[in-house]
Amino acid sequence: TDDRAWLGEGCSQTQLAAAHGSGAAETSDDDDRPAWDSKVQYVLAQVGFSVGLGNVWRFPYLCHQNGGGAFMLLYVFLLLIVGVPLFFMELAAGQSIRQGSIGVWKHISPNLAGIGYSSCIVCFYVALYYNVIIAWSLFYMGNSFQYPLPWERCPTDVATNDTVKECASSSPTSYFWFRKALDITNSIQESGEFNPVMTGCLLAAWAIVALAMIKGIKSSAKVMYFSSVFPYVVLFIFLIRGLMLDGAMEGIKYMFYPKLEIWGNLQVWRQAATQVFFALGLGYGSVIAYSSYNPVHNNCHRDALMVSCINFMTSVLATLVVFVVLGFRAKTIALGCVAKNLGLLNLMISSEPNQHALGTGWPWINSTDQSVVSVAEYRQWYAQHSSDLGPTITDCSLEEEMNKGVEGTGLAFIAFTEVMALFPASPFWSTLFFLMLLNLGLSTMFGTMQGILTPLMDNFKLLARYRTVCLLGFILGLLFTQRSGNYFVAMFDDYSATLPLVIVVVFETTSVAWVYGTDRFLDDIEVMLKWRPPVVYKYLWKYVCLLAMVGLLAASLLRMVFKGPTYTAWNQTAASEMTLEYPGWALAMIIMLIILASSPVPIGYLHAKLRQRGSLDSHGEQGGGQEMHRELYTKCNSTELLDSRQQTPGEEEGAYPRTAFLPIGSEQYRLLPQQQEEEEEEEDTGV
Repeated sequence: TDDRAWLGEGCSQTQLAAAHGSGAAETSDDDDRPAWDSKVQYVLAQVGFSVGLGNVWRFPYLCHQNGGGAFMLLYVFLLLIVGVPLFFMELAAGQSIRQGSIGVWKHISPNLAGIGYSSCIVCFYVALYYNVIIAWSLFYMGNSFQYPLPWERCPTDVATNDTVKECASSSPTSYFWFRKALDITNSIQESGEFNPVMTGCLLAAWAIVALAMIKGIKSSAKVMYFSSVFPYVVLFIFLIRGLMLDGAMEGIKYMFYPKLEIWGNLQVWRQAATQVFFALGLGYGSVIAYSSYNPVHNNCHRDALMVSCINFMTSVLATLVVFVVLGFRAKTIALGCVAKNLGLLNLMISSEPNQHALGTGWPWINSTDQSVVSVAEYRQWYAQHSSDLGPTITDCSLEEEMNKGVEGTGLAFIAFTEVMALFPASPFWSTLFFLMLLNLGLSTMFGTMQGILTPLMDNFKLLARYRTVCLLGFILGLLFTQRSGNYFVAMFDDYSATLPLVIVVVFETTSVAWVYGTDRFLDDIEVMLKWRPPVVYKYLWKYVCLLAMVGLLAASLLRMVFKGPTYTAWNQTAASEMTLEYPGWALAMIIMLIILASSPVPIGYLHAKLRQRGSLDSHGEQGGGQEMHRELYTKCNSTELLDSRQQTPGEEEGAYPRTAFLPIGSEQYRLLPQQQEEEEEEEDTGV
């Protein structure tokens, strides 16, 4: 109990320091802190950070693989009971304390100051590989200014004057991605030399980020006006264009067809919770950093609901676009299959003309005019006569093509590029698409960088130089520009960020709900917003959110242990992808990255305990110190002070000092009754 009380009391230390010298320090600190030029700028920044590449290439895949409309309902349910409360918690903490992630969690609970450091490390992990994806988008955008597009058809082998075998065995888009863009090795164990073109693209990506960070949020916020809005323009253009395509309705039908049985699958719940978690950017510290530049009385509750809603609607819009395009792709492939089979059937009939006339030959279908035979008609005919046709004639299933779900880089750089090549004026559509990916990536990248720079700027001004961070990011990012670099991107994305982020949010929720206290937190929000949020947040933070995050952490760990970390590799000989297990050194690297990102929390706790013990020893020898001030004073406003003077001493007995962390209104510090004998020492503090 004493230890927990000490944890909670840590919040008054900064206020004591701020109050020293008649509050001048606090005022100057707030005046010096940058601020958003407008509310629109702030909302665009939060939306730009939360809406990223995952909305385009992860959510549609999960929706398709896990029951369509049923998955969306599950996602909305988890968004409301877990996502919005945690998002609101981070917004409120950042806005009220007005510091980055390190300062916020140190302020709320000194024993859990390591949470902020873990957030910074994970943010840096994400920045390292996220900028590589931006570099890939730059590469593809640069190659889009050609007609025909370089991935539209297979190249010719100069030696044999025939189509390159690897391309013929896969597809032109797969060949361009794996061989031309990445020049990938067969496994993570074959590192290969650096890819010079991708290294140049990575340098350009970091240069763009550095330019946007020159004046902090002042410069990055101006870029946000374009980088946050432009993707929506492109998505609507693609949606309108896609709805005109043959197969669009089939794609939408597959998207929304509900399969309610998926609600009984625990893995689907895990995937939905993970998507909610990453969609809102929880745990990175970027949400806290952005909100720390807000006015103290800004309505962050409304912001939490608005940004969460925009994020979900963007996911739905992106899913519509993806399925419209994939429906067109599947229909095109299925019609090509029908034409190919009818061509083969026509050849067979022409080679044996008498069999059909005698009624003992091939079952009849109009194989001469292939344009009048639909996929449904062909499938019906094939179902009736498949036993008579032999292995040469095959089925052509549109459903099978739609079921080949693609996600991540496979969706963006293989499936979508294949569709772009089928459009009239394909270079225009390709350029537009990759410019959209570039802006989606950059807006998220800006938020990630603020998650690194803001806490460093608040605590270690010498380290908070954007040039230093960007240069270090580029140097370490060279790991991903090797020929095996794509495998390291997958490693960081799947393991180095996921588990540490969940751990961070578990500790964030614990520190607010059980260490600081939900009632005190809601009291502080009430002072900040001038109204009290619904009491349901108290129970969501204390029980629902915490249990959900612990469950997600346990499910992720169990899946990692029992299934074993694997990755998808491209085999050049087979011209296909295959799943491989990570070698021992790669597993050690994964474990090291997770430990490095998670270790600041226990280290910070031990460090705080040692400082506490040292402070108590010092107080015993010297008669007090800064740590003692935390126990001597509690903050109250002028009204509370007047009320306290009217109380009898007996009424105050047993009252526990409540420490708020909000620098709002007229504030004074009231001497606690049990420390009357320390009055002279208090006068020396200048409070």
